[in-house]
Amino acid sequence: DMRFDFDKIASRRGTACVKWDERPPYEGSIDTSDVIPMWVADMDFEVAPCISKAVQERAMHPVYGYNIVPDVYYDTIVDWFSKRHGWSIDPSWILYTTGVVPAMSAVIKAFCRPGSKVVALTPAYNCFFSSIRNNDCVLAECPLVYKDGTHTIDFELFEQICSDPDCGLFLFCNPHNPSGRVWTEEELRRIGDICIRHNVIVASDEIHCEIVMPGHKFIPFASLGQEYQHICVTMNSSSKAFNTAGLQIANIISDNPLWREKINKAININEICDVNPFGHVALVAAYSEEGAQWLSQLNEYIWGNYQLLLEVFGRELPDFPVCSLEGTYLAWFDCSALRGMKTEDVEESLLRNEKVWINTGTMYGRDGFMRINLAAPRSLVAEGLRRIVIGLKRLQADV
Repeated sequence: DMRFDFDKIASRRGTACVKWDERPPYEGSIDTSDVIPMWVADMDFEVAPCISKAVQERAMHPVYGYNIVPDVYYDTIVDWFSKRHGWSIDPSWILYTTGVVPAMSAVIKAFCRPGSKVVALTPAYNCFFSSIRNNDCVLAECPLVYKDGTHTIDFELFEQICSDPDCGLFLFCNPHNPSGRVWTEEELRRIGDICIRHNVIVASDEIHCEIVMPGHKFIPFASLGQEYQHICVTMNSSSKAFNTAGLQIANIISDNPLWREKINKAININEICDVNPFGHVALVAAYSEEGAQWLSQLNEYIWGNYQLLLEVFGRELPDFPVCSLEGTYLAWFDCSALRGMKTEDVEESLLRNEKVWINTGTMYGRDGFMRINLAAPRSLVAEGLRRIVIGLKRLQADV
């Protein structure tokens, strides 16, 4: 078995990288040369060697023109999801595009008239809000219930929202960003049964599907059985788990040829039908034996970072409960101890004073919480946590 080194620091500053080189959106200059970024969801680990090898081999060919996506791409996806997640996909069900957010936008465009409602569980990934808005649709919000450090679905409310004839699409996230939930089979079936009853299509964003913590199992919604697969459009990508977001490749998967035609039309309206020469190469390399080994060590490492976070918060910040992390590498914690101080102000204050950047919950539609990206070498995470502790104690002393 190969061992991979997740402690190694790959210096990214100065590589035109969003996470390390982006200017924060605040008034007045903030010197970011010494900021520890724990915000945007990409990882500070080097990719699996099999991926960089494959991409470099392709880069050696000196022509980077338009390219097709070859059969091996589809076969690799089918094989991976069947072996790893027990989901049988037919290659003809797969439409590729540049990313899960463009995919989401295309799916909304394909199924929703302007002015119609799209259901989402909140807090939600911020692009859920913008994709709905940009397609002239309206968010029908179903807030998750927060209790004992975890989030659950209010199924009565969910059914009530789905029963509205104006509501034809449910934008779903599994595993859930930002709450860190990996939905159980029972929860998925209840969602499915409600959506079947009320004729609601499930658009399932499963981009975080490979980042799952011990004791939890990711279940693709469409793998629950034919009746569920028939109402589902799945959006996924190898990019989140394998840290290849910049290579821009994602999939939309549906067993319904008429739906695929509609989605394909929307993909073309949005002009997101052309992908670069490296994305499909990276996916084929990622979904390999070596990729699978790298992934299981990655998950162990993220779990270790989460244990460190629990230990530090438990000892230093007992008034800031951390939600239980079942999936994703994004920890979600409760800031209600700051008594109504807006979490966007907390974000800015930590950035200016402690030089650590974490995300405000307001971005995801839930003030009073914040999100920490744990996908970095442990030494960086430890230093980031040290700064967060200083900042939150400082703010707590002020309220």
